[in-house]
Amino acid sequence: MGGSSTGRAFMGSFTSAGGLGVTVAEVDRNTGALTVLGSSDALPDPSFLALGPGGEALYAVGESAPGSVAAFDVSGDVPALLGPVRPVDADGPTHLALAAGHLVTANYGSGSVTALPVLPDGSLGEVSSVVQHEGGGPDSERQEGPHAHQVLPDPSGRWVVSVDLGTDSVRVGVLDPATGALEPHGETPLRPGTGPRHLAFHPSGRYAYVLNELVTTLTVCRWDAEAGRSEPLGEVPVLPESEPGSAEASVRAYPSEVVVAHDGRFLWTANRGHDSISVLTLDETGEKAALVATVGCGGRWPRDLTLDPSGQWLYAANERSGNVSWFAVDAETGIPQHAGSVEIPAASCVVLG
Repeated sequence: MGGSSTGRAFMGSFTSAGGLGVTVAEVDRNTGALTVLGSSDALPDPSFLALGPGGEALYAVGESAPGSVAAFDVSGDVPALLGPVRPVDADGPTHLALAAGHLVTANYGSGSVTALPVLPDGSLGEVSSVVQHEGGGPDSERQEGPHAHQVLPDPSGRWVVSVDLGTDSVRVGVLDPATGALEPHGETPLRPGTGPRHLAFHPSGRYAYVLNELVTTLTVCRWDAEAGRSEPLGEVPVLPESEPGSAEASVRAYPSEVVVAHDGRFLWTANRGHDSISVLTLDETGEKAALVATVGCGGRWPRDLTLDPSGQWLYAANERSGNVSWFAVDAETGIPQHAGSVEIPAASCVVLG
């Protein structure tokens, strides 16, 4: 971080719901506070963002039908398109990541994963590969077909991992950096009806934590980077049991994001509906997780959680209340304490530079 007391944050939002698009903010690293600098609505519904190497290029999905993706130059205070907006040859891209010199997107609407080359100037080339998922699950409304919700490289960099809510599975692929061809390698089924949404890896690279959306649990998996395979070990609740007949019992929760502490001691989840952040402790190996606390998310419908590079500050993008909140993380307990918020209409994600 170069000793600087300020950094940058980039926030996505749904323009179709009144959001400003891609917003740039200054981060005060001493207080966690965000100060908005500028925004761009050049891409509709940029719901998820990924920062490129060096921090001067930012990538965003356009969560629409047909779906698209764009690169932005964020060296200034207002994001500027870097090259043309590219189609992803699929509908409803919800997540993206950089892997093997390419940008990969998880396309919820079509249930597929797309790869596009990142060109030397940081802009994007045309689609090099699309892998279509197949299958479904027992929830007839949400799992009538595949719904890829997240895609990311594993810690070893050898594999591209995608999480499919519609098929209750985690899939692994291999991306050829020279040709951009994405080839399926394997698929791990999870408990039917859980609706896996996102996963995060333990710093050791030996465990992956899959957050489920259709049930309020976390599936702990052993990750074998040599074989490119995950093995489910069991599920852990991310919310406490509600008293029968209580107000909490009548509200359905939809967990959205999972974040692991840089030192591997804690794990946090965002829970829409319950409008909370859950704190789980991890044992020394990372194999055992246990729920210890929940705190309010500082708004409504927390769609995303992000931990800053120092591990001191946790940020929640609260979509329905239209704000991004920040929390000071207690170094001993992992429990976040609300420290402030900034108005970001229809906020969907936060990426820190």
